[in-house]
Amino acid sequence: MIWLAIECANWHLEGLSSTEGAGFMTNVSSLEKLASEKSVERKGIPPMTRKEAEPLLRVLQGWTLIDSSIEKEFQFKSYLAGLDFAYSVGKIAEEQDHHPDILIKWRRVKLRLSTHSVKGLSENDFIVAAKSELKYRESGFG
Repeated sequence: MIWLAIECANWHLEGLSSTEGAGFMTNVSSLEKLASEKSVERKGIPPMTRKEAEPLLRVLQGWTLIDSSIEKEFQFKSYLAGLDFAYSVGKIAEEQDHHPDILIKWRRVKLRLSTHSVKGLSENDFIVAAKSELKYRESGFG
């Protein structure tokens, strides 16, 4: 699968449209598989279409597509648990070099992801969302 991801990224970099390189991750069937991917530079690549994004949204329970971004609000037992989660997401963002907007509220944290370099959605948004979702589930923040 790593070869497929590299080849599709290369197709995009060679100037093909997003639909010509479609399939990069549209057939990902599990949260764990999506979270195992690595964010890569997307500059110069067209944003994902709604049709390309919808299969990935099915893997991300509770995430919604709003305009040209995806978002989810996570709930916590305490304010400090939300802060800890936000910090964990920050570490994921640094590792992936892809940073969500994070809104911290009382016992809630909202994440919003889009790719500024493509002015819309990219696979990176779904990768970071999946990694954040797994962190939430594995850490027992909720």
